[in-house]
Amino acid sequence: MEARIKKFGEINIKDVDIVGGKNASLGEMYNQLTSKGVNIPNGFATTSYAFWEFLKENKIEEPLKQLLTKLDRKDFSNLETIGEQARGLILIGTFSSAFSKNIRKAYLNLCGNDLKEVAVRSSATAEDLPDASFAGQHETYLNVKGEDKLLEAVKKCFASLYTNRAIKYREDKGFEHHTIALSVGVQEMVRSDKGCSGVGFTIEPESGFENVIVLSGVWGLGENIVQGLVNPDEFYVFKPSLAREKYPIIQKKMGDKKLTMVYANKQKNATTKNIKTVKSKQQQYILSDNEIIMLANWSKLIEDHYQQPMDIEWAKDGITNTLFITQARPETVHQTRNKNTHIEYKLLGEGEILSQGNAVGSKIRVGKACFLKSPKNIGSLAPNTIIVTDTITPDWDPLLKQVTGIVTNKGGRTSHAAIVARELGVPAIVGCGNATTTITDGNAITLSCAQGKTGYIYQGALSFEEKEIDFSNIKMPATEVKMILADPESAFPLSFYPNNGVGLLRMEFIITHHVKVHPMALVKFDQIKGYSVKKEIEKLTKNYANKHDYFVDKLSQGIATIAAAFYPKEVIVRLSDFKTNEYANLIGGKDFEPTEENPMLGFRGASRYYNDLYKAGFALECEAIKKVREQMGLNNLKVMVPFCRTVAEGKKVLVTMAENGLKRGEHALEVYTMVEIPSNVILAEKFAEIFDGFSIGSNDLTQLTLGIDRDSELMGQLFDENDEAAKQMIKMAIQSAKKTHTKIGLCGQAPSDFPEFAAFLVKEGINSISFNPDALLKGIENINTAERIINKVETIQ
Repeated sequence: MEARIKKFGEINIKDVDIVGGKNASLGEMYNQLTSKGVNIPNGFATTSYAFWEFLKENKIEEPLKQLLTKLDRKDFSNLETIGEQARGLILIGTFSSAFSKNIRKAYLNLCGNDLKEVAVRSSATAEDLPDASFAGQHETYLNVKGEDKLLEAVKKCFASLYTNRAIKYREDKGFEHHTIALSVGVQEMVRSDKGCSGVGFTIEPESGFENVIVLSGVWGLGENIVQGLVNPDEFYVFKPSLAREKYPIIQKKMGDKKLTMVYANKQKNATTKNIKTVKSKQQQYILSDNEIIMLANWSKLIEDHYQQPMDIEWAKDGITNTLFITQARPETVHQTRNKNTHIEYKLLGEGEILSQGNAVGSKIRVGKACFLKSPKNIGSLAPNTIIVTDTITPDWDPLLKQVTGIVTNKGGRTSHAAIVARELGVPAIVGCGNATTTITDGNAITLSCAQGKTGYIYQGALSFEEKEIDFSNIKMPATEVKMILADPESAFPLSFYPNNGVGLLRMEFIITHHVKVHPMALVKFDQIKGYSVKKEIEKLTKNYANKHDYFVDKLSQGIATIAAAFYPKEVIVRLSDFKTNEYANLIGGKDFEPTEENPMLGFRGASRYYNDLYKAGFALECEAIKKVREQMGLNNLKVMVPFCRTVAEGKKVLVTMAENGLKRGEHALEVYTMVEIPSNVILAEKFAEIFDGFSIGSNDLTQLTLGIDRDSELMGQLFDENDEAAKQMIKMAIQSAKKTHTKIGLCGQAPSDFPEFAAFLVKEGINSISFNPDALLKGIENINTAERIINKVETIQ
């Protein structure tokens, strides 16, 4: 006779048909990875044989089949009724004395004489397949103690094979209901109610970028993440740095974690309850750096073992302070996606932003807002409906395939709403906070997930374009094609575009949007005059022992994210090039910036770095870059000095950089300079003696060649990068670079806008051209055309 119970020690990944995907994975990890240091709670599983035996003994196998034939497979109007009846058939059944005895014995063997709490998890025999995750379809019961309670939980798990959402999911995926059995895993409890818990992906869940591990978590039980009730902490770990034992955490984002789910009083019917998280814990990361790195290492071991990206659940026992992996399943969204095909969405209109949150996917959709508090009795929805609600739980799943978009007040990137939206390919914006108050029910809205990690909901139906691009058909030219980037949020998806790296990383965007504070206001906080400004800075830096650490942390994470996205290709970060009026707009900036008549030609670029007015702020920039290169191991990062007026000034900057730990040539550090001033062109050979490479800034070089303020509306019509004088300056710079064997590139819009400009650069022998992402593909086309013409001419000659 086949076994009704199998210990984890007797289970491996080939036993999916016996114990389901979830339990097969737990058994596999318990047997193969505990010896490598991965903590997996021990347990046992009921088998598919036990499930089929239960159905036969209670004579409910045929009634279940007959019941499912009555399902309305068009509108699913009777789904709730069919599900309720199917579960009822199982719940009134009884376990055989032999099966009950087997469970009691296995429970005693697991716990010993002290009957401990256990976790009871459902595991279907069609679960965790490459194209079907079954996430959240079946029930889990936690904190179950005692033999009778355990038997009750096992039967409830059996019944959960026929939850409404599981029935609908199997219909959508084409599974035959009567061919799938349910196994129940019984596992030692991890007391995360007193600790913390969360999920992890060994792939970036939005873009499919494979070189990071994304971990997120909350205080207490992980159901708050699944339900999207709280904003969790998020950690991004870079795999190559992890492998080289460098500091691999490239991003840390603190969530509010306002609620903590714990176990309810045993006398009450509810098994769990949410309590308010104390303020001190809200403002504390749930994991230490060492714990993040430990979990990331375990996640990588699991991924390597299964040879595919994984979706992982973890928990920390608050009594023993021990971390555990409680579940691992294949990541199902990106494995089946063609990475060479990309659909690009672009908004063409502008509108009032009603709300914003975490973007899931990259699509844009227009539809009618439909406010829902519950999925019950909704019936059919119009094809262009965008659901707007507080939060989404697994009960919503049958409804979500009918909608064009999802907007929720609550939820993070790893909430159930986000996971299901990704799998269905439905764009969603979760964790908006205020969507149900700022959006009007029934109004037309535009949902945009095409602008990075932040998604926006706009008033009205905005125009947008949708374009499919097949990257496999794009031939890269001999001239290197690089990107101009500023926003770390867009780095991972943009890394899939054809490119040779990043020719210009503008750190100003990171400072403006992520740091927000003027560096000197952090260094000389006591000299700030305004009370409200001080209060605002105190609020931003409250979790940092030293205010300057806040600047270094935020800037380094932004730079590291872009450097990691394109690793090991070179990424050239330009040192800050704000003008004084722009710096003054940062929080606290007005107290530290002089007023200038013409900031464009004033105290900007290189001249700031060694000047006492900014030298201490520049030291923070250097510290952030040094952290990225040396601590995080992102040695593909190079540094570029902007607006360097003289060779003597260049030397001063290099000395100042060296004083701050960034010495040219040390740790293979290369330092480039911008060519954007006529002096850079005239003395290019001398600049080449102190710098490793050049990047032509065509806007500033044109401005200073033609004597036109490029910000002037009056003079705008005369500003032309195609002007013969401007092109002559560029030609001279390229010739000098070739003579001195110095790499030279150009950053600008002109090569994509004007094919003749691209042809001019290629003919002169430029090494690389960098484009803004929206101009990249057109730029590649223009360069390829230019190279074909030049090669044809050379062949004829």
